[in-house]
Amino acid sequence: MEISARASQLTPSLTLTIDAKAKAMKAEGIDVCGFGAGEPDFDTPEHIKQAAIAALQSGFTKYTPSSGIPELRQAISEKLAADNGSTTSPRRSLLATARNTPVITPSSRPASPVTRSSSRRLIG
Repeated sequence: MEISARASQLTPSLTLTIDAKAKAMKAEGIDVCGFGAGEPDFDTPEHIKQAAIAALQSGFTKYTPSSGIPELRQAISEKLAADNGSTTSPRRSLLATARNTPVITPSSRPASPVTRSSSRRLIG
């Protein structure tokens, strides 16, 4: 059976490739925190679970703007100010995106990744 020219140009998912590499490294005993598939290697903290339940029960079940809800943008702006001394305005210059892209400010400097161990390898 022949494959169409278009189908033959498909490449493997980069996300799944990164995830497979992280899993292989873990299997070798390397301490890895893989961000490829977007799933952490620890359970969701209880306070976050409870906040999600409360949000669902209060009807917060619809899609939000791609730029993020105002409360999220404000919280991110405050965290960047506290952690990095940033003076980013949540209304005008903060971009909060979904999936595997970082939160960026006008300086285009990604927020620092958070790890639980300085020896941990970050994949993704």
